Amino acid sequence: MNRLLAALAFMAALLVPATAGAQALIDQCTAETCKARLTPDQLAGEAQTLILAGRFDEARPMVAALMTVPDKKFEARLLSGMLAAGTGDHARAAEYYKAILSDDPSQTRVRLELGRELLALGHTASADKQFKIAQQDGDLPDDVARTIRSVRDVIRQRRAWRLDVDLGIAPDTNINNATSSDTVTILWGGIPLPLMLDQRAKARSGTGITASISGGVRLPIANKMSAIVDLDLAGNNYSGAAYDDYQVQAAGGVEFRLTPTSSVSLQGVGAQRWYGGQAVSRQTGVKAGFQIRLSDRDQMGVQIDSRRTDALFDPSYDGWQTGAYVTYERAVAKSLVVSGGGFVRRDSLKAEAYSNTEIGAIAGFGGELPLGITFGLSGSVSRAKFDAAIPLFSIDPRQDWRYTARATLGNRGWRLWGFSPQVSASYSRIDSSIDYYRNDRLRFRFALARYF
Repeated sequence: MNRLLAALAFMAALLVPATAGAQALIDQCTAETCKARLTPDQLAGEAQTLILAGRFDEARPMVAALMTVPDKKFEARLLSGMLAAGTGDHARAAEYYKAILSDDPSQTRVRLELGRELLALGHTASADKQFKIAQQDGDLPDDVARTIRSVRDVIRQRRAWRLDVDLGIAPDTNINNATSSDTVTILWGGIPLPLMLDQRAKARSGTGITASISGGVRLPIANKMSAIVDLDLAGNNYSGAAYDDYQVQAAGGVEFRLTPTSSVSLQGVGAQRWYGGQAVSRQTGVKAGFQIRLSDRDQMGVQIDSRRTDALFDPSYDGWQTGAYVTYERAVAKSLVVSGGGFVRRDSLKAEAYSNTEIGAIAGFGGELPLGITFGLSGSVSRAKFDAAIPLFSIDPRQDWRYTARATLGNRGWRLWGFSPQVSASYSRIDSSIDYYRNDRLRFRFALARYF
């Protein structure tokens, strides 16, 4: 850890203005009493010179004076953070740097300082995130960029755990994911007949309590190899138990680093889902992944996931579900990322009428904005074709167009016990050749989230 901090100190020093090494004005005094009139810029420069020289007590009143200058809030916060860091108060230093980035997320030097303080606090996952964003700055000196890459490699090798938690409420227009049609057409002896749907078979709205926990452990076990364990839990609780939905998934395996910029992983997976107070499905399988950093701004990933599903509510849905996913990410600005990709999914189930192949594309855009605001936009479109017809509804196999869209807005500048507010809206729609399977769903989520 000390080697990491030393490397980061060198990296941050490379971004400090050259004037920081000038002689302090206080050292130029020859009389017992020395008076000087300083502009705010000169005051900031003098304070920085003293801080870099380790003369914190002398710098402290200058930083306090700078705090009173309205248009020098950035300089005052930066120097306050440097002063706190120099005296070992890493938590306080991190708060100053977070405040700066909340107003202006493009400050790369401040982001590096924040990453260093988070690392000193033992928050390796959060530190790595800051270094990743800083790494996307195309104006970084080559030696700084190399140092960031080296530090991130060491963090990934040493990082032992991660944990994300959120809790909120979720108004939903379709908590049972059902059709909104009043009638559907069925075939009776080959004759189409309209059938009135019972209210229980139609879309129902409601508001529930939602929560999720995502955690993981990575432990080095050999040269370039780590054991990895992931655990994800999510749940939605509505009034009564009829539409409560809970899921848990665990995965364990190994990750092998092929090169400094690429790795592969292989994990066994197990999952279970409960709906309406009853266990409805169990899954066991395997997933494999490949990740590569193409440059400081570009990265790509490939994942293959194959599972055996045991459908406890209807054995017709028993079978294998396999998917292949490709994603590409590019940083288009210091703190903004655009992504895209595609996927193929295959459900080979006991009933051919429920077996299908789905092909789709995904896209996303997100990042950090001033005032501590984070945002994300994403969407997907796909086409699903089923293997056989459902005689009750049609003589032709079912075909779907499926659409999803999601928008998320958060504010990392507001925190309560480490939790930040987050609002999201997600929309999904299925345009099916069979009326009974057509539906749309709009879901809002008002939550507090914390990332350890």
